Order: sequence, then C-alpha cells, then structure tokens
Amino acid sequence: MDRRHFLTALGLTICRPEFAFAQTSPKHAHIGWLTAQREASLTPYVKAMRESLAELGYVEGKNLTIDFRYGDDSIERVPELAADLERLGVDLIVAQGAAVETINKLKLKTPVVYVFSGDPVSAGFAENLARPRGNMTGLTFMAAEFNSKRLELLREFLPKMRRVAIIANPEHPGQEIERRDAEQAGRRLGLTTDYFPTRNNTELDDAFAKISETPVEAISVFADGFAIQNRQKIIEFAMRHHVPVISGWAIFAQSGALCTYGPRLAESYRRLAYYVDRVMKGVQPALLPIERPTKFELIVNARTARALNIPVPQSVLLRADQVIE
Repeated sequence: MDRRHFLTALGLTICRPEFAFAQTSPKHAHIGWLTAQREASLTPYVKAMRESLAELGYVEGKNLTIDFRYGDDSIERVPELAADLERLGVDLIVAQGAAVETINKLKLKTPVVYVFSGDPVSAGFAENLARPRGNMTGLTFMAAEFNSKRLELLREFLPKMRRVAIIANPEHPGQEIERRDAEQAGRRLGLTTDYFPTRNNTELDDAFAKISETPVEAISVFADGFAIQNRQKIIEFAMRHHVPVISGWAIFAQSGALCTYGPRLAESYRRLAYYVDRVMKGVQPALLPIERPTKFELIVNARTARALNIPVPQSVLLRADQVIE
C-alpha cells in the first residue's frame, strides 16, 4: 500500500466512532458517594453531578461505577460507611455536607473530593483555599459576604425595618465570619441584630421564646445542615408571628421563606465532576485549590409575601431568578 492510501485508511479508522471513544473515554472510575443526609434530600444534586460526569466521558454502565452510602440523618454512621467504601476498593470518595468534617478526622487513604457548606479553613481542611490539607479537596458553599446582601434585600422589602433576628449554628465552621459580616451590615443600615445560637432543638426553642418576648421584624437564617432539617419549624414560627424569613439556599424559599439569595447549589455539584476527573487522572487533591461559589440566584416567594402583606418591590422582581407564585 502506498503512503497516500495508507494515510487515507488510517484517517477512516480514526474517524470511526468506536475508535474515537476508545481514544477519548477516561479509564474506568469506581466512586463512592458518602453523606450523612437522606437520599431524597439530595436527588437533584446527584443528578447534576451525574450529568456533568457524563459530559466528561464518565458513563455509568460503561466506565463509571458509583456506590452510594447515605447516613439517613445520622452523622454517627459516617465512619462505618466510609470503611465500607474503602473495603470495596473505590478509587475516590465524593463526600457531602456534615459528613466531610467526620471524614477529615478519619484520615482515609482513599482520596476525597467534597462539597461542604462551611468554611474549609475554619474547619481545618486547608491552610487557605489554595492549599488544601491531606488527601482532600473540593468546593465550599460559603460566601459569608452575602449575609450583608440579604439584610440589604430585607430593607428593600421593609424600608422601616429596625430589628432583625439572626438564627445560626455556632458550631458550623465559618459561622463567626458570617455573623461578623451580618452585624457590620446591620450597623451600616441602622439595624439592631439579635443573635441566637442554635446548636440543637432546645436552643432553637429558646430562641423562639426570646423572639416572642422581644419581637423582631425579620429573621435571617444562616444555612447549614441543622437549619435545613428545621427549616419548616423556623418558617412556621415566623409565619405565626407575621415575620418574614430570609436565607441563602433555594430550599428555604421553596419551603415558605420570603426569599433567598445565595449560591446556585446545583452548579457546585456539577463542578464536583471536574475534581473527580482530575483525581482520576492522577492529580493529588492537595494540588487542587478549593473553590467558592461563582453563580448565585435570587428566589422570591410571592405567596409568602402576600400572606404577610408585604409588597414585593419592582427592583427585586427585576433581579429575581425565580418567583414562586
């Protein structure tokens, strides 16, 4: 065969779909998914991660296996679930939420990439966002500066507002940064901010009792796992007292809060696929900087606004990514 015919034949071979897939498809990845939460609460986010993995060439049933482990709201189960995944020989573990703090203490041999609502530096996972520690890296949902922006949003809804309650879990890594930002914004806006630490249901009930004694005009909730689990309780209390709730994650607005302004969580779960791909290609987690949110969304619950007889400003409607009617 002469050179021209050889090159033509080679070109036809390379263009065949099965040959192209063999050249571009990543090697088989065996991933463990680990969380202390329940499966139903994370279904849309797991879907986002799977879709992004597929875009990078990782397709379940072909070159991707995912073993899921859910703690069903029991953080105590995380060590045994992590040990189970290591026994299976997974290539890496994708960790979510509060489970990440426990996993950090286990010092696993298996690489870990994570999504975490707290501040990784405060939690001890990193010296700074550019320098993760140990065998772990990933993404944080925390954007503390948005607590001040949420107070500014409340002021748009309630121009005469003077007193705001802050409900927050002091054990959530980075909470002190969020509190400082909110209190500074409160002083700038001429607001009194009453801080209520809520580590557990007893403290949450105590906060409700104190808020009832000294009425506030709005409640700002710092988003974390405890707040998510108790969001309906917080919102129902606020509605009984005709007080709007604002927070950072969309699920609060979907559950009845007046509005939310914060990271678009699905985008962070999509971004997890990038970390999985890099680790699978041999990059050490410590060389992958931790990322903060880059996409944000404003969601307004117009039903709640009507129930509280609070007009939704046109300026807010024009900026809203979603309005719940």
